[in-house]
Amino acid sequence: MAAIVQGIGATAAPSASSNKFLLSSLGSSLLEKKRNFFVVRSDGKCYTGLNQQQRRAQNVVTNAVATKEEKASAAVGSKPGHELLLFEALREGLEEEMDRDPCVCVMGEDVGHYGGSYKVTKGLAEKYGDLRVLDTPIAENSFTGMGIGAAMTGLRPIVEGMNMGFLLLAFNQISNNCGMLHYTSGGQFKIPIVIRGPGGVGRQLGAEHSQRLESYFQSIPGIQMVACSTAYNAKGLMKAAIRSDNPVILFEHVLLYNLKERIPDEEYVLNLEEAEMVRPGEHVTILTYSRMRYHVMQAAKTLVNKGYDPEVIDIRSLKPFDLYTIGNSVKKTHRVLIVEECMRTGGIGASLTAAINENFHDHLDAPIVCLSSQDVPTPYAGTLEEWTLVQPAQIVAAVEQLCL
Repeated sequence: MAAIVQGIGATAAPSASSNKFLLSSLGSSLLEKKRNFFVVRSDGKCYTGLNQQQRRAQNVVTNAVATKEEKASAAVGSKPGHELLLFEALREGLEEEMDRDPCVCVMGEDVGHYGGSYKVTKGLAEKYGDLRVLDTPIAENSFTGMGIGAAMTGLRPIVEGMNMGFLLLAFNQISNNCGMLHYTSGGQFKIPIVIRGPGGVGRQLGAEHSQRLESYFQSIPGIQMVACSTAYNAKGLMKAAIRSDNPVILFEHVLLYNLKERIPDEEYVLNLEEAEMVRPGEHVTILTYSRMRYHVMQAAKTLVNKGYDPEVIDIRSLKPFDLYTIGNSVKKTHRVLIVEECMRTGGIGASLTAAINENFHDHLDAPIVCLSSQDVPTPYAGTLEEWTLVQPAQIVAAVEQLCL
């Protein structure tokens, strides 16, 4: 099958400089001290071993979702450009790279004439033909393996999983081949492949369609992982991932596709290994990514009204971590709160906690706090689904406790 796909481009694209990156340390458990132990529940109430007078978390709006008014950054929003929804920004980045490089191709379920389950590839089959936008059978392990083989021959395939949970069926190809072939071949092969698709907890999609696979893939050597959260960084990360000689997994959140933002008319490509400073602050560093960025920013409004000055960082690069940006923030605020949608056990937050403790422990004035989803299958019932996720009330309460 790889030989068939190879007909897309006569020659391989000029190889970009290889992205060298360090794999972030995998953490164990969060640093805890009994005298500072506290639990923040979804109703916003804080239960702690400290004095009763210090229990002062208040309820705020729960069930935050991204709103169209939220911008990636004020600087970008103020510049001339054009407005796109997030899924349209992904498509624009993909289309620009397909125009630039004939070796770029797309494969996956319904990516062709149907346009993808969330319309990211809409119109591309008509423009580029069925060989460069290849509809595949419902066989994730097979077409992911075909994409890896195509990458070995010099193509730059983008493999779409209709839902990130389906890619568990391709875990063998991603772990044993995609991440390791560059090493096991003694450097003879590069695997410039992008694996992307929607994931995260939507609205009553059920447990099997609400997977957060960051924790599954983070331990695979040789894989880079990034998560987009705005139309601006979605396009920039898509273009950077396609140009990278490393295999990249691009995580998209199912509830963010319809976010609208003004992005520049001129071409831009983001750094795959760089975090984004969303809001500078002095009192506490809040690290987050994907949909939780908007929960954090909603909580930040309440925190500012209460007199706190949180610094919010969208880490974007889930592997490797941008420890330069994170470290500078920790050295300034001396307190860290991690907010993620991933599961608590073995999640991105656990790895990030370990990395910060190993590198910046002397700069911390309080134990790192990590707010994560509960270790349960995501319920179908909407009210129960909300209870499994971190809500703005919990973020407010955690910051208040950290800043005592």
